[in-house]
Amino acid sequence: MTDTPARLLNLLSLLQTPREWPGSELAERLEVSPRTIRRDIDRLRDLGYPVEATRGSVGGYRLVAGTAMPPLLLDDEEAVAIAVGLRAGAGHAIEGVDEASVRALAKLEQVLPSRLRHRVSTLQNATMPLTRGDGSTIDPRTLTVMASAVTGRERLRFAYRAGDGTETKREVEPYRLVSTGWRWYLVAYDLGRSDWRTFRVDRVSEPFATGARFAPRELPTGDAAEFLAGSIARGRPELEVDVSFAAPAEFVSARLPAAIGPLEPTDGNSCRLRATLADSMEWVALRLALVDCEFTVHEPPQLVDYLDELGARLSRAAAR
Repeated sequence: MTDTPARLLNLLSLLQTPREWPGSELAERLEVSPRTIRRDIDRLRDLGYPVEATRGSVGGYRLVAGTAMPPLLLDDEEAVAIAVGLRAGAGHAIEGVDEASVRALAKLEQVLPSRLRHRVSTLQNATMPLTRGDGSTIDPRTLTVMASAVTGRERLRFAYRAGDGTETKREVEPYRLVSTGWRWYLVAYDLGRSDWRTFRVDRVSEPFATGARFAPRELPTGDAAEFLAGSIARGRPELEVDVSFAAPAEFVSARLPAAIGPLEPTDGNSCRLRATLADSMEWVALRLALVDCEFTVHEPPQLVDYLDELGARLSRAAAR
């Protein structure tokens, strides 16, 4: 990489991962010589970034928290606001807050001075978000530990509680974090089972990055989101749905998750959905009701029956 500004930005991005980087590994990542890495480290220090170096066979470089925020073009108030917002979004898996946001939180909290970390924790502890109450809330620190292990290619240990309540200890090679909108999942190679697995992050406790590095394996599907979708689908019965909506396709698509599938316009004021879904009957019924237009369910019969029961229940509630 001969473009010095671009190389410095890439180097800074690597150093903002909470781990120590051997000079040889940085040189390999950036395709330059160790001597060039040493010069670039000096340039970052001249710019005000506190890069710490340790000597010896296991030595390396890491970005540390200084007495003030590094020159990220953020003042204290902005840094606190961003950290609190990222923590809130990460902890409750709000749709649109994905792995990139978790990585940003890990980087930001690593370099926050202690006085700002205290302010972030105080604000976080003093507020209570309105959530769905389905038990999927997670500690943002769990996500940041996992995100750092993914980026740094470190083996990860944690305690895991399965859906039936069984508790086990796992050691994995983390591949990717994936958000489905309501929940976070870790896609990883399970060393104890010698196979790929997905883990619900809200069922993970005591995550610990061991420091042991690994060479990334090739995921069977090549895409973490696709692998997760397949894993979830294997655990659920498929639902073949056929629904007509009395509204234009643009209106309906804006109110349905993109993962449900494409809509077929039937004319300028109506459209139709034909899709195979690996979701619960309750979730599908709720999503259809939230479209906020007239619709007709042609298939499956059990969805028709469920909507009929739900409608009667809602009518009784309104009558009271």
